[in-house]
Amino acid sequence: MLRIIDDRIAVAPQITPQDLPAIKAAGYVAIVNNRPDGEEPGQPTGEAIRAAAEAAGLGYTAIPITHAGFSRPQVDAMAATLAAADGPVLAYCRSGTRSCNLWALAGAAGGDAPEELTAKAARAGYDLTALRPLMDAVRAN
Repeated sequence: MLRIIDDRIAVAPQITPQDLPAIKAAGYVAIVNNRPDGEEPGQPTGEAIRAAAEAAGLGYTAIPITHAGFSRPQVDAMAATLAAADGPVLAYCRSGTRSCNLWALAGAAGGDAPEELTAKAARAGYDLTALRPLMDAVRAN
């Protein structure tokens, strides 16, 4: 189930290679994989998603987020991926939450107002309240 955050990004729980043609048909131009391989038994590998994305004509970037949390290089990689995309991006992880959080951190790092990011996320069903201190910190640096 895609959760549209704004006209530039949506997030989703785990996708499969079979989902990629429909994602392309929906107008997305790139996929961001925020899930590490082997996180859960039976999940498709990043390589399988990459191959299917490329076969469907979609860009693919892997920025895995583990239980260790977010790092500045991950935030910067997400910001760069979103800036380089010439259309809407779909980011996914196990539930969509890490993808939403990384999008918000990338936006804050780029100068977007945390209040606006929080409001967009809330409309998509995500509560960024606990992430606010980190958004403020990356925005300040």
